[in-house]
Amino acid sequence: MVTLETPEQRETRIRSLFNTIDVQGRGQVDAETWFEAAKRLEHPLITTNEEILDPFQLLLDSTKSGSAVNFDQFRQYVLKTENNLRAAFDSFDLTNSGKLNREELRNGLGKLGLNTDDDNRLNLFFDLMNNQHQNGLITYDEWRDFLLFIPSESEGVTVKPTGANIPPCPTLLTAYQFFNQDYDALSDDDSFFAGDTLQGVGYFLAGGLAGVVSRTCTAPFDRLKVYLIANTAKVTPGVVSKELAGTIAAQRAAAAAAGHPRGPFLHVKNYILSSQLGQAAQHIYNRGGARGFFVGNGLNICKVIPESAIKFGSFEAAKRLFCDLEGVADTTELSRTSTFLAGGVGGMVSQFAIYPVDTLKFRIQCEALSADLSGNKLLLRTVRKMWADGGFSLFYRGLWVGVGGIFPFAALDLGTFAAMKRAYITAKAKRDGCDPCDVQMSNIAVLSMGAFSGSVGASVVYPINLLRTRLQAQGTAAHPFTYTGFGDVFFQTVARDGYKGLFRGLAPNLAKVIPAVSISYLVYENAKRVMHLD
Repeated sequence: MVTLETPEQRETRIRSLFNTIDVQGRGQVDAETWFEAAKRLEHPLITTNEEILDPFQLLLDSTKSGSAVNFDQFRQYVLKTENNLRAAFDSFDLTNSGKLNREELRNGLGKLGLNTDDDNRLNLFFDLMNNQHQNGLITYDEWRDFLLFIPSESEGVTVKPTGANIPPCPTLLTAYQFFNQDYDALSDDDSFFAGDTLQGVGYFLAGGLAGVVSRTCTAPFDRLKVYLIANTAKVTPGVVSKELAGTIAAQRAAAAAAGHPRGPFLHVKNYILSSQLGQAAQHIYNRGGARGFFVGNGLNICKVIPESAIKFGSFEAAKRLFCDLEGVADTTELSRTSTFLAGGVGGMVSQFAIYPVDTLKFRIQCEALSADLSGNKLLLRTVRKMWADGGFSLFYRGLWVGVGGIFPFAALDLGTFAAMKRAYITAKAKRDGCDPCDVQMSNIAVLSMGAFSGSVGASVVYPINLLRTRLQAQGTAAHPFTYTGFGDVFFQTVARDGYKGLFRGLAPNLAKVIPAVSISYLVYENAKRVMHLD
């Protein structure tokens, strides 16, 4: 139910508006007063000094005033204009909700005989009106405030109304025509190329920020994963630390003496520390304490900023390219196949760009397990050793395996998330009766979708990533084995560990990937919203 102003409220509002313009309190508004007020109010369709004076001249002409307008004349103009605006708004508001969505605006403009085929043009006009709340719905107040003072009457406006129930609204026609003229002028001057460029940079910045936050939060899991992949030593079953063994024995003895043979430590299994994961964590902690779990994270951040930025930026660029190939106007209309392919392209481009840094990071983490050095000294020594052992090519060892592995991972990860996001938005828009462009995903939904898409991608391609990591880490203290290529590392891995060895370290990898991808998507989606990239 739409609540209308009372006559008293309307009178108060018009008086307040007049006083806002008549800042000197003289009881009348002349050209100079109007000029200063119009610049201060920053009407979105007023861009030059000449245009600022146009609505004042229109006001003078409509009230047959001389060189200034008093309150009664101003009130007369506002009431007449608002009546037309209210009638037009109500005719656009098909649901009688008191608010207009994008489709209602499109339909109404179409019935007035205006061309609304260009989605970008229409969306920009909609957003200009929806500048107060930016919630995807235009209220009557926004509609009225936007259209009340229009710079100039359009010349040569030719329309063919097709809706019998749509009343004439010269103010709206003037606004839309004026907006179109500016829009076309911007397009002719290639200004929109700059806008697209800035938007592209925004995607890269959002992606870089997402990568830094997620990778830092999950650095310990990444450290464990690399240790387990690189360290192929067999685990001796039943081996526990002396401290834990002594504690268990003492507790069992005390429990037996108290008549409780099934003491509280009876269910403590020896695999707590003899398991691969437990021993890995203990070894890393013994070598470097809590900081040992963040070895290589500084380099990781240097790697992940361009990696994540390039991945997300290339993904968005690839989607736009596939839109052109498929002949669709928006990425939301892109086929699932093209969406998955775009994800794979984004992953491959980012992997190729940062691969040398990735290799260096893995080798630093492996060398740190036995090295007496740390920090920058370890970094420099590792770089010198890599250069001496194989030159520049060593930094790209295993590249094609890595690029081949990242394509299905990125395709599944980015593609699955995009498909789930599209399905969620479509369903929510249908349920709420709003435009899909106006749906905002909750943080819980983003985290859940990111966790699922990341775990699917990571699990499917994990064996390839394991083999690629061993190719990168070969010849280090933690992984002294060497390989001649992908086939050799595959057969040696299966010979030593069996086929299950191809999934060694999967548990800590998923423990890292699930929160990492979730956090990454959460930061990325919110950064896009803050930067108005969606």
